[in-house]
Amino acid sequence: MSVGLLFGCNGQSTKEVSINTSPTPATQNELTFNDVTLEQADEKGQPVWKVQGKQASYSREKKLAQVQKPSGELFVDGKVVYKISAQLAQIEQNGKQLFLTGQIVATDTVNGVVLHGNELEWRPKEDLLIVRKQVRGNYQQIQAVAQEARVNSRSARVDLQGKVVAIATDPALQMRTTHLIWEVKKKTLIGDRPIEIDRYKGKVKRDRATANGANVNLQTKVITLQPKAQIVATEPPVQINGNSLTWDLNAEVVTANQPIKIVHRQQQVTTTADRGRMNLGNKIAHLTCNVSAIGQRQQSLNAQKLTWYLPTQLVEAEGSVVYRQVEPPVSFTGQKAVGKLQEQNITVSGGRVVTKFIP
Repeated sequence: MSVGLLFGCNGQSTKEVSINTSPTPATQNELTFNDVTLEQADEKGQPVWKVQGKQASYSREKKLAQVQKPSGELFVDGKVVYKISAQLAQIEQNGKQLFLTGQIVATDTVNGVVLHGNELEWRPKEDLLIVRKQVRGNYQQIQAVAQEARVNSRSARVDLQGKVVAIATDPALQMRTTHLIWEVKKKTLIGDRPIEIDRYKGKVKRDRATANGANVNLQTKVITLQPKAQIVATEPPVQINGNSLTWDLNAEVVTANQPIKIVHRQQQVTTTADRGRMNLGNKIAHLTCNVSAIGQRQQSLNAQKLTWYLPTQLVEAEGSVVYRQVEPPVSFTGQKAVGKLQEQNITVSGGRVVTKFIP
C-alpha cells in the first residue's frame, strides 16, 4: 500500500511523500510508517530536499513529520549540494524548514566541506544551512570547531560563530576568535573580531599575532592584521606593533605602511617609524620616515632612514641624524650615522657635523 503526505504552501509545489509500507495508526492524530522517503519541491517543481528513514511518524495536529535515523540530500537550483545524516529529522508541513538533531553529518558535495554537529537547520529559500552545538568542520588543510556554522553553497562561504578555533596545517596556524568567515574556494579566513593567531614549526609554537581583525590567505600564506595589530616573535625575540601589519609567512617578512613599533625584548631597544619592514628570517629591520631608536640607557637616535641588524646590534642611519645620550651627556647631528646603540658607540658623519656637550 502507498500513502501520500502532501507538503507545500504559499505558491510552493506540493510534493508527495512516498511511503513504502502501510501506516500503523499510533493514535487518532498520529500515523507511523516504516521505510519512508520524504521529498519537498519549490514553486518551480525543483527538489529542495529528499529524506529517507527507517521509520517516520506524522502528527495531524502539529502538521509535523518526524523521521528516525534520516539520511538524504539537500538541493539548490535542483542540484544536490549537501548529503546529510542524523538521528532524527523534523519536517514542517509548510516545507519552509528542515530540522535534524543528533550526530549530524553534512557533506558539501560541491566544495568538499564536511560539518559535524548536533543540530541542523535547512532554509532552502535562503540557501542557508545552519549547524549548531559542538560544530566541527574540516576541508583539506583546515579543521575548525565552533558553536555554530552558517553555510551558503553558492558563495562557498562558511560563517563560524562562538568560541571559534581553526587549525591550518599549511601554513601551520591556530586561530582563535568569536567570529570567523571561511571562504572555501578562495582559501581565505577572515576575522572581524579580536583574534589570536599562533604560528607553529612542527609542534612548537614560534610566533603569536593578535589584532581586532585579520585576513589569512592560505594560498599565498599572507596574513593581514588590522586594526591594533601585534606580532610577538621568538626568533628574533621582537614585538611588532602597528595599526596595520602584513605578515608574509613564506618570506618571513612583516610590513607596515602605517606607523610601526619594534621592540627587541633582550636588547631592550625600541624603534618607531612611519613605515617599516621587519625580516624575521635574516633579522634585519628597515625603517623609514621619522625614525626613532631608544636604548636601555635612554640613548636615542633619530633619522629619516634606519637599518637595524639585530644579530650584531649594528644600526645605520641616514637623513637629519640626531644622536643623544645621557651619560656622559652629549649630542651629535649630521646626515649619516653608524654604530651600536646599546654600546653608545655611534659615529655621525656627512654634512656639517655638530657636537653638543649637555651640562
